[in-house]
Amino acid sequence: MKIQILGTGCPKCIKLEQNTRKAVEQLDIQCEIEKVTDINKIMEFEIMLTPGLAIDKQVVSVGKVLNIEQIKDLIKMNGN
Repeated sequence: MKIQILGTGCPKCIKLEQNTRKAVEQLDIQCEIEKVTDINKIMEFEIMLTPGLAIDKQVVSVGKVLNIEQIKDLIKMNGN
């Protein structure tokens, strides 16, 4: 599983990354977490707001700072 945090480094993007890492740790799963900060690469996901969250290249959240439980639910629904 590959989880991507889409954002240029704003405080919301940083918080989403922190929450994502905690969610993965709490689920005790192995996955790759990638921070995508290049605006051209972010645009390839066809999102207009950041932060974004993608699981296995599928965007699952746009423009929100999800909490740990919300991220865990998305991971469970989209991969585990």
